[in-house]
Amino acid sequence: MKAVVCGAGRVGYGIARELASEGNAVTVVDWSRELIDKVTTDLDVRGVVGHGSHPDVLDRAGVRDADLLVAVTYSDETNMVACQVAHSLFNTPTRIARVRAQSYLDKRWGDLFSMGALPIDVTISPELEVSRSILQRLETPGAFATAPFANSRVQVLGLRVDEQSPVAASTRAQMAELFPDLGFDIVGVQRDQTLFIPQDDDPLMPGDNIYVSLAAGHVKRALDVFGRAAPRARRVVIVGAGNIGLYVAKALERVGGVRVRLIENDKAQAEQAADALRRTVVLHGDGLDRDVLREAGVEDAELALCLTNDDKVNLLSGVMAKKEGAARSLCLVNNQAFHPVQEALDVDVMIDPRAVTVSTILQHIRRGRITGLQTMGDGMAEALEGVTLSTSPLVGQNLSTLEPPEGVAVCAMVRGDRVYFRRDSVVIQENDRVIFFALKASVPKVEQLFRVSLEYF
Repeated sequence: MKAVVCGAGRVGYGIARELASEGNAVTVVDWSRELIDKVTTDLDVRGVVGHGSHPDVLDRAGVRDADLLVAVTYSDETNMVACQVAHSLFNTPTRIARVRAQSYLDKRWGDLFSMGALPIDVTISPELEVSRSILQRLETPGAFATAPFANSRVQVLGLRVDEQSPVAASTRAQMAELFPDLGFDIVGVQRDQTLFIPQDDDPLMPGDNIYVSLAAGHVKRALDVFGRAAPRARRVVIVGAGNIGLYVAKALERVGGVRVRLIENDKAQAEQAADALRRTVVLHGDGLDRDVLREAGVEDAELALCLTNDDKVNLLSGVMAKKEGAARSLCLVNNQAFHPVQEALDVDVMIDPRAVTVSTILQHIRRGRITGLQTMGDGMAEALEGVTLSTSPLVGQNLSTLEPPEGVAVCAMVRGDRVYFRRDSVVIQENDRVIFFALKASVPKVEQLFRVSLEYF
């Protein structure tokens, strides 16, 4: 596949890296020569310096022969015009644009991104995607990662195994034997910076981060079994009233029964948030000020959400919130260099906005009938959901005897409202939803399983 990526920032770099690692021909466009030099030095991609929406620049980038244009510059307007130019002048088949301004995404203007207007196949809003990811984490407070699939019938959770964990030293086979009626399977283990697919006799060790697939109705019991049960937050302090903080606060107001206090350092932004929210108390102040945190009631909070645009502020306010008594902290962190210090800082959850956005975009790029995707383990793996076509090599195979490719684990299969796991004897049929957990190098093998062609055999 030939792809043109407009924008060499964090998201553009991430998309280019993923596509290039799978053998695709990728060209990256950006007006910054410094960013282009970095991406072409680090990755096996071609770089073009220029404005991403200019026809001559796109032509030099090879969009005339490209299968895909992904426009993820910092300018919504540049992204939209790039898609328009790619369609009108070069007939590029698939066009994806990152759009951050919420006004463009208002449901009242739903026809804006259509073939008769702005011909964009997929619009991605990083703020909305990150906000939804945060809200998913709030549903499973004991997990450090959450990914719903098959209309939320299946969850893939990341869980920490510590010294006190009741499952420490247990093997995958022992867990299945001890809890035969519990809908779950252990599909991945991250140990000492290495992520692998566990065998039945691999023990779970203290310090492991494990990835578990669960039927939605069994999540609460499974968290108890794995020693990660935690009450849902009813008292929440949010630091940062930007798009993400505001979206999360509004969502928590709709849920009801949650007391929210929001801290914003910018006075004008704090006033706008106060006008937009009904039951949330908005405080104008610094999230690094202990007195402000105490005024927000952080000592009684079950959760502190640190969602400003500054990674360092988020991390420090998360640390201070926990020192003041907050039970858990979740921090928005763009710079991956900070992720290794998560445990040392006692931050419960870090969310990387770039990783969330890249996962969403990859879902629309993956070949075959891939209907859901989430990167896991700091990008070392992906959880993917696909729909089986009549020609899929999966159709006709028994789930209990299915041998997935190396580096791939079966999470679950969904048919209607029923969820099946690897131990269930059921034959895979056309239009079933199958979820896999795949190490990065094995993702193309999963794509092959959902392709129309029989070439996989």
